[in-house]
Amino acid sequence: MHHTHGFGRAAVLAVLMAGTAPMALLAETPADTLVVADAIDDIVSIDPHEAFEFSGVDLNNNVYDTLIELDPTRPGELVPGLAESWAVSDDGMTYTFKVKSGITFSSGNPLTAEDAALSLRRVVKLNKTPAFILTQFGLTPENVDQMVTFEGDTVTLKTDKAYAPSFVYNCLTAGVANIVDIKTVMANEVDGDMGNAWLKANSAGTGAYVLKSFKPNEGYVLEARTGHWRGDAPIKNVFMQHVPEGATQRLLLEKGDIDIGRELTPTDIAGFEGNADIKVQNDVGGQIYYLALNQKKAELANPKVQQAMRYAVDYAGMADSILKGQWVVHQAFLPQGFLGALTEDPYALDLEKAKALMAESGVTLPLEVKFTVRNNQERLDIATSLQNTFAQVGINLVLDVGDGATGLEIYRGRQHEMTLQTWGPDYPDPHTNASTFASNPDNSDEAKATGYLAWRTAWDPGAEINAATDAAVVEKDTEKRKAMYEDLQAKVRDNSAFVFMFQQARQDAMRANVSGFHAGGATDSASYWTVTK
Repeated sequence: MHHTHGFGRAAVLAVLMAGTAPMALLAETPADTLVVADAIDDIVSIDPHEAFEFSGVDLNNNVYDTLIELDPTRPGELVPGLAESWAVSDDGMTYTFKVKSGITFSSGNPLTAEDAALSLRRVVKLNKTPAFILTQFGLTPENVDQMVTFEGDTVTLKTDKAYAPSFVYNCLTAGVANIVDIKTVMANEVDGDMGNAWLKANSAGTGAYVLKSFKPNEGYVLEARTGHWRGDAPIKNVFMQHVPEGATQRLLLEKGDIDIGRELTPTDIAGFEGNADIKVQNDVGGQIYYLALNQKKAELANPKVQQAMRYAVDYAGMADSILKGQWVVHQAFLPQGFLGALTEDPYALDLEKAKALMAESGVTLPLEVKFTVRNNQERLDIATSLQNTFAQVGINLVLDVGDGATGLEIYRGRQHEMTLQTWGPDYPDPHTNASTFASNPDNSDEAKATGYLAWRTAWDPGAEINAATDAAVVEKDTEKRKAMYEDLQAKVRDNSAFVFMFQQARQDAMRANVSGFHAGGATDSASYWTVTK
């Protein structure tokens, strides 16, 4: 992996900014420029219909727009994007979107309903990793030309069955549903790739910014468009630098060489205390930390043992020390920010209660459990804390440490006894997590349904929970749907093969003069077009 250290910075900026002021000589960043440091080596592609990594989706959120958007200032609220209005037919299977007039792409081409329809078709035909977010509505490369159509200023999307409208709308806010300038993209097609190679180094959107340059593992430059439909972005240029080390970001931030640092450790954050030039912004991310208990091991299928484990986790102790600033206590499968996410956390460390539950369980003590954990410091720290408290209630955790890929293979093959894992949502709708934690249509080994976490840990949620998960994704009334997810999470939290512990926290540090930066929470992506300084 190529690391950009402090000394390479001037060279990197010179490459990125050929033809602009030699910024490396300045003590502070220019007033019209936002300089961000982050680890962007996760980017596989910046084609918006292929990008499925955090850094690429962050970039695209500023360059492209979707028909329906999430408002960064009002978390969870759906607002008009490129569509001014939308509606669903009485039978719940035909959606129409009225496209705004007067919007142009960065090429100058006007946005049309045809661009919007052909963009959605392109997702399905290109069939890259995030395509399932749209294909789950019954769209295939063979039928998509009939299912997604356009006429005048209207786009029509047909689905294979009547889903909850909020499910469809939430999925259309995901990065994969970004609308591209189809004429420009197809003019750059090579060997039937629908412009995929060209879009890995260029942009063709209606967004507030245009991509000026992108160098993998080095950085990118965005330039604001004048006359953007939302109003011009206050900051003219965005420079992203790939700086993977928090300590380096901290130095750059203290010197005023960057405006925002996004990869800072709790130690780096603590180092800013008392520094009036720097502020720290807290947010949540979408990842959830949980324990999965393999139900093939009889003792782990005992509800009293499961409940004892929930009272044997030192949630607050870990969140206040080893996980400080990185994770917050969260005991439900939907992250805060999602429709219907639960905010109460009923479990706290209570060793007496856990001991009593173990005694009632009838299990022979001490109970020995093999604990599969990825070889990473944070996970080993969590494992050590669990080992300590579990031992006090008669559960001896025997660590089985290996790399992440090995641990996942064991888990996907239902070979673990207990494992520590994280899960991140794939799209901003509650079904993304409900479908994996609260659904398992076939619990047999033959099913090989590794996409379902319930299946991976051999947990059969039973007819009632499976049916509730299926019902929630088709419930038309959004308020009713919200209540269904609240009920589902409470049931799975209190009686399942999972122990939910934490939700990812995010801390971005920035110069005191920066405001309006939205990191995206659990459901959205970073917004630079809202920033002022």
